[in-house]
Amino acid sequence: MGKPDVEAYKLNKIFTAPLPELTAEQQELYNEVKANKTTPRDQRFPTQNQANHCWNRYNEWLVCIKGTKDEEGCKNMRALALKICPNIWTEKWDEERGEGVYAGIGGWKEAEHEGH
Repeated sequence: MGKPDVEAYKLNKIFTAPLPELTAEQQELYNEVKANKTTPRDQRFPTQNQANHCWNRYNEWLVCIKGTKDEEGCKNMRALALKICPNIWTEKWDEERGEGVYAGIGGWKEAEHEGH
């Protein structure tokens, strides 16, 4: 017996009905949804509640920027934080960093690092 197609199985669980004819725009959107992935599982956060995982991803991004001063190189870490964290949290933390009152990794203000 061959190896099961896990990806096809996952998609069949999400998209149970066969797809109708799609326009090019609809196909592009469908492909984008299929390709969207969340942040990888992190062994340090085994529970269903991912609040600590979110907090840690956000602060790992800040550590990367602070340590390397390379915002472009740390862009992937920011993306991982944005995928697991609720938007309202990251927006609030970005504002707090800009005001210099962020409770996490700190030491610099938003004005020093534009573009976030």
